[in-house]
Amino acid sequence: MSKANHQPPVSFDALLLVALLIARVRIDTLADLVAPRPEETIRRLPVLGRLLSDSAWALMRNWLTDPISLLTITAAFALSALYLVVDALRMRLPEVATYRLKLGLILAICAVTVAAQSLYLVGLRHLTGPASFAHDGGVIQTEEAAKLFRRGLNPYREDYSNTPLAEWGLELRTAVYHYPYLPFTFLLSAPVMAMAEKVLGWYDQRLLYLACYALMLALVPSLSSRRGQALLLTAILGLNPIMGSDVIFGMNDVLILSLLVLGLFCLRRGHPALGSLAFALAWASKSTAWFLLPYYIAYLAGDALRGGQRLRVVLARFWPALACLVVILLPFVLWDPGAIFDDVWAWSAGTSPSSYQIRGWGLSNLVLALSLVPDKQAYFPFWIPQLIVCLPLLIGTVRRQWRDNTLQQMMFGCAVLFGAYSFLSRFCNENYFGFFLSLLAISAFVDEPSGRHWADQD
Repeated sequence: MSKANHQPPVSFDALLLVALLIARVRIDTLADLVAPRPEETIRRLPVLGRLLSDSAWALMRNWLTDPISLLTITAAFALSALYLVVDALRMRLPEVATYRLKLGLILAICAVTVAAQSLYLVGLRHLTGPASFAHDGGVIQTEEAAKLFRRGLNPYREDYSNTPLAEWGLELRTAVYHYPYLPFTFLLSAPVMAMAEKVLGWYDQRLLYLACYALMLALVPSLSSRRGQALLLTAILGLNPIMGSDVIFGMNDVLILSLLVLGLFCLRRGHPALGSLAFALAWASKSTAWFLLPYYIAYLAGDALRGGQRLRVVLARFWPALACLVVILLPFVLWDPGAIFDDVWAWSAGTSPSSYQIRGWGLSNLVLALSLVPDKQAYFPFWIPQLIVCLPLLIGTVRRQWRDNTLQQMMFGCAVLFGAYSFLSRFCNENYFGFFLSLLAISAFVDEPSGRHWADQD
């Protein structure tokens, strides 16, 4: 065989899958060391609790994680071994068959690691109480916000000091006075909660997040017309080392990401109105999605940016999103503008009387290391470095969007602006890097549908 036709023994997607799985498993086992799962509680679970004999428990306990999780880890690595086998046979199998087998194995690995572990913690929480085995804001507080809304109360006006959130292990418990997410998070949760309570008799917010995770995985492969890139994107989004943990413990980033993926899916299918609605729902859920807005407006304008009809064209294509935002956000702004501003913006900016603490993986560490504030809840003008860095970055990336008006550029601009802003913010939490990686991966692998996209058509 000539060097030009030589194929490496392991393809890049197989190598990446193994690396992601190892990272996924190690992060989960480290999390178990910090918050171990009591054996007596596990053994009370239906089916799983009776899966192993007493002797098996005695032989398997006290090594990195619990015996049930060890079995899921074994299953995940066995599936990865099958993936390597398929990869080794890729030159002998039809390309379509190889792709389908690989995609199925990626989804199976996602199921036995992320989805199964999430349901595992749902079961443990159901046995031990609402303040255990769950994220504070994404699960506990969002559930309480949905309950308040169902009772006709304003989740931004009420506090959470008499809810299970007060029992959660917060270092500085200012979250009990603020609901920092936008309304669609609990508006979507409220009917799902009511349905689950009728069917199951109880509810866990992760049931909704797992549905979002499944939707994302179902749509992601169709974002790229190249099968190899579709596999890479599915693996990165499904086994993202940080966002996988977010799904397991119940952070709400997967809700936002699934809506962004849905919007991209609709745009690639030539349905801008549906795409705008999906993006609007993301914007009405969490402020991290707003970094897409300027690039999406530039993308919508298409060739009109070089003509005299910019505003008319953008409004004609953006009105479904605008109408959706008005319907969802305006009632809560009118209900109590001060409350929603304090919870969503002032708390995170450090201007609220009970602000979120300075911490994270970014500039905040330098502020603390230099003792530029008297305590972690004091105000510091992070908006100054954010303005200095992010404004030129915004201008440059939007201009780049005008020159190359593609979905890749749109998602790239969103990723870099979000990453820079988060790094320079008051708190740069670890889940932001998982979200950043997902955005960056989408920008690398999403492509346009064949032919000119609708935004450049008259």
